[in-house]
Amino acid sequence: MMKFTVTLVMLLFSLSVFGKKLYKFKDENGNWSFTDRSPNTEAEVTVKQLDVQNKQLIFLLKSGDSQQPDYYFHNDYAGPVEIEVKFVNKVNVLSFPDLPSRFVVKNGKSDTVFRVRSADSSRPWEYKLEYNSVVGYPMKHYFSDEGYLPPIEPNKSFQVAQAFGGEFSHTDKENKYAVDITMPVGTPIFAARDGQVMSVDSDFYKNGIDKKYLSKANNIRILHDDGSMALYAHLELEKLEVYPGLKVRAGKLIGYSGNTGYSSGPHLHFVVQYNRGMELVSTPFKFFNKNGQLEEPIVGKMLVGISTNLD
Repeated sequence: MMKFTVTLVMLLFSLSVFGKKLYKFKDENGNWSFTDRSPNTEAEVTVKQLDVQNKQLIFLLKSGDSQQPDYYFHNDYAGPVEIEVKFVNKVNVLSFPDLPSRFVVKNGKSDTVFRVRSADSSRPWEYKLEYNSVVGYPMKHYFSDEGYLPPIEPNKSFQVAQAFGGEFSHTDKENKYAVDITMPVGTPIFAARDGQVMSVDSDFYKNGIDKKYLSKANNIRILHDDGSMALYAHLELEKLEVYPGLKVRAGKLIGYSGNTGYSSGPHLHFVVQYNRGMELVSTPFKFFNKNGQLEEPIVGKMLVGISTNLD
């Protein structure tokens, strides 16, 4: 869940700065030059990978004048999000509709979602807003018997290192029904089910079992037609084959495995999730085996990639 705060009648937010690489070289005069883009030079270039920040993809924006502000959202996910807005404090303030309220916002700019006004125009007024967002359509319950392809190359096999309820890192609601598949860095990863790419991260390069790495894994989130979402995480730096908004078929190459984020070794973290009303939760699923039967992933079991015929 992402949380942001707006103070008084001024909207306070800043775009994240996405550093990737720093290029260092000497120009024709022998002076050191630095740039964040690959330079067109024959000189020797030193490249340093830079730390990046998590992207902010949901923005609360204001229109109208300061005495009659209207608010709307801009959603940079390539799919829907649910957003809850509330007052942290307010003095002489009304809202239409009443806050707290929840809104489902599709990709792009929304219409006006709420308005804020003074209750008594003869008196001073001030307020502070806070909003949280969760990806996906809100659903009270979700169940599907849809089968998933193992997200690996056909006829290749890799072992399940951690499955549903794994004690190391599958203890929260978002990851309770996740599976970790051990594989070397650079192993091709394939879509397990048809869907549309909702978001990607590809610029993280560090890893470890410190909690600071929990949100620093390269990943691909794919939205399915029933509102569920598959997350492929710990992917290799700058090795994704898809982009937000792209529709993919099951069996399509989408990226390569890595060892980024909260990880003790190279592997793929795969989980199916849905938005249970402002709460991202995981749900059980089964992989197809080579005989076309559905099986729950079990620790120690070898997953075998299955061939598909894509158009």
